Amino acid sequence: MAATPPPAATDPIAALARGGRLNFFGFLLRLGARLPFLIMAGQLYGAATLGRFAYAVLVVELTAQLATLGLKRGLAIALAKTDRPHSHVIWDALVLGWAVAALGAALLANFPRLVFPNSFVTGLDEAFPAIALAIVGSDISLAALAYNHRIGPQVRARSIIEPWVLTIVATALAFTAFKRDGLIIAYAASMVAALAASLGPCIREFGLPHGWTPHPERLFQLARANISLAGADAIEWGTRRLDLFILGIFATPSVMGIYYVAQQVASLPQKLKTSFDPVLGPLLSTSLVAGDRAAMAGHVRQVGFWIIAAQLCVALALGLPGEAVLNLVGSEFGGGETVLGLLLFVEVLAATAAVSEAALVYTNPHRNLILSSVTIAAQALITLALVPILLARDQGGLGAALGLALALTLGSILKSRLLSKELGAPVAGLRWALLPAAAGAAAIGLLARTLPDFWQIAVGIPMIILTFGAIMWTWGFRPDDRVLFRKSSPT
Repeated sequence: MAATPPPAATDPIAALARGGRLNFFGFLLRLGARLPFLIMAGQLYGAATLGRFAYAVLVVELTAQLATLGLKRGLAIALAKTDRPHSHVIWDALVLGWAVAALGAALLANFPRLVFPNSFVTGLDEAFPAIALAIVGSDISLAALAYNHRIGPQVRARSIIEPWVLTIVATALAFTAFKRDGLIIAYAASMVAALAASLGPCIREFGLPHGWTPHPERLFQLARANISLAGADAIEWGTRRLDLFILGIFATPSVMGIYYVAQQVASLPQKLKTSFDPVLGPLLSTSLVAGDRAAMAGHVRQVGFWIIAAQLCVALALGLPGEAVLNLVGSEFGGGETVLGLLLFVEVLAATAAVSEAALVYTNPHRNLILSSVTIAAQALITLALVPILLARDQGGLGAALGLALALTLGSILKSRLLSKELGAPVAGLRWALLPAAAGAAAIGLLARTLPDFWQIAVGIPMIILTFGAIMWTWGFRPDDRVLFRKSSPT
């Protein structure tokens, strides 16, 4: 079967840098939208309502994650290896994902207590799982666009349209008779808006699938080819949600709401890793088809360093003034400062595993799935042991965060060692310059903590970022790293 490589820059570093720059801008936009949402939700809805919302979204997004069947990453392989029109392959993926999502949504609609276990369920709540179809359609459309290195639609859909629709609709509904379901309705509206912002550009890029009809055997083959990817994606997704799920079993909605806010703030650095996925995935799959494993290792090292440096910087900037940041959401949330700090550094610990997995899903998907299973099993055991003990001391959130931290550290070690063996080259993105940069930024952050909340945020956070960045630019960045900050790169 003829291979159809994606359009690519002659310099892979330039391609990674352009995608990273655009998506880092998207990260800043997402940060600018996510924090207003959390502040609004905390002030207008409260911790208990946020906890109910968080659990419902958790279940629906799990349904969507399973229904995507690994196609967020597997679609690049399918497109690279096919000689069929790309629009036909994309619509195969869309129909497959929507069919599985519809089955999952129907199951949840018939058993709404799975989505809302600790609260009264209304008819509107029973329809909420159907939004999984919009999530699946958006994810697959953006994966197809990423194959052609079209990252702009992802930034618009995920970093502008989705969070701002969520924030605006939820704020408006807080002052109406729909306040009880305001967050749920707003989330559904944001996902529909994101679908429109994803599917439209996908159709414009690849065209409508003229002459295409769904073919059950072909759809089954596509699903079977992505079983390992689907399992790895589901486990990776579950690893980042298992802490919230287990905490929700033992804790009250208010405790869960406080943890959810800390988790949402801490998850912002994770978007820095996913910012590179749309470009990194196609480059890795192309290098694999070409048999160039050394190039794959180089891509993983380069992106790994960029992500670790950025996540460490953000972790220090948001973690050191953590109480001030959480107090913006509401005074009842400030007690989650320790949990926030730990969750932020979890993202740094997890960076190596996340980037390694981006390559392992292509080179050794079955063993990657085994390691992912080991990681999530370890997390489940540790978290189930710690949460009940620490909950008795009003520290249940800390138990959930510790379980996540220990499990992801284990996963990072195992996956980076496996990938290094697979590629025959080192893949770790760690550099010694990260230590002095972190020390300098931490010193500034500790000084900032002596200031009132407003000044910790307005002055402390920018100074932490500037200090870290200045040290890294002077002693940590090599010429390839500085490509990330050029206004334009040669193609």
